[in-house]
Amino acid sequence: MVQTLTVLGLESSCDDTAAAVVRQTDGGRAEVLSSIVHGQTELHSAFGGVVPEIAARAHAEKLDTCVMQALEAAGLILADMDAIAVTAGPGLIGGVMSGVMCAKGLSAATGLPLIGVNHLAGHALTPRLTDGISFPYLMLLVSGGHCQYLIAHGPEQFTRLGGTIDDAPGEAFDKTARLLGLPQPGGPTVEVEARSGDPKRFRFPRPLLDRPGCDLSFSGLKTALMRMRDQIVAEKGGLTRQDRADLCAGFQQAIVDTLAEKTRRAMDLYLKENPSNAVIAVAGGVAANSAIRSALETVCAEKGARFTAPPLALCTDNAAMIAYAGLERFRAGARDGLDLTARPRWPLDQNSPAMLGSGKKGAKA
Repeated sequence: MVQTLTVLGLESSCDDTAAAVVRQTDGGRAEVLSSIVHGQTELHSAFGGVVPEIAARAHAEKLDTCVMQALEAAGLILADMDAIAVTAGPGLIGGVMSGVMCAKGLSAATGLPLIGVNHLAGHALTPRLTDGISFPYLMLLVSGGHCQYLIAHGPEQFTRLGGTIDDAPGEAFDKTARLLGLPQPGGPTVEVEARSGDPKRFRFPRPLLDRPGCDLSFSGLKTALMRMRDQIVAEKGGLTRQDRADLCAGFQQAIVDTLAEKTRRAMDLYLKENPSNAVIAVAGGVAANSAIRSALETVCAEKGARFTAPPLALCTDNAAMIAYAGLERFRAGARDGLDLTARPRWPLDQNSPAMLGSGKKGAKA
């Protein structure tokens, strides 16, 4: 019997409050019926980054509005849903709690099943939502808080090949923007500046390329940029616009070169599994960077693999990916009770050692 599932998704793990409706029929491609995202850039602009308390309060105020807008845009009501999916972690705990409590309230009021979703799984499964690719595929999850190479074997089965041991690329972009007096979020503003810069003027390090494996490090790269900035200021009394553009171009090129080489290594490990249709997918906010996408496309061409990346609107945080990840879990029989907890830390690969250390609340990544 052919089954059609319609799922409402909620996302509130950082500074985007989102709700979406996704529908899929057995054997068919998933369809995003609606996707609503309310950003918080203006709320945090004066602070140079996301303030968790401000973000959590904004989520609590906006979630119900997002849900109503998503349902209205889809032309549906809650009674038309088969389940409610919500980001249950990882993320800023106040925001995650806001989403989980909203989803619990909706589930309790309607009797709809509740599905907790790992935010990282939402990103990692987005290529299946947008392109319908089959398992296994190689995923580069590259965002503001995370950077990992994963082999996706199933909706909840991931093998981590490597990842960042300190700052994620998106975090490094944000810190670089602050160092250079550029507005947040840093990724888009640094990319725009880099377009008019000379990437060869300043030579920044390519971290960990002298070591085997797929692990990454970007903290030292940010420090190198800060020192170069300070050197220029000391010599010239300040930065010209061209200095800033050249610094951005050199910094971005260092990240591009590092990700390209680490992707080659991850691809070699992935190809040892002999996938019949080799695919590498990239997702996460930093996947919107055109220079990074271009470099990854080149690596895929070298390796004879297919490259896929979601539309830019589905690279950054959104609820469509959460609804779809919840739909896959729901179809596999997963259900969560009203005791679902918000988790600040939730690694996708439960069998690999933590990369960033562990605390009382578990592994960070």
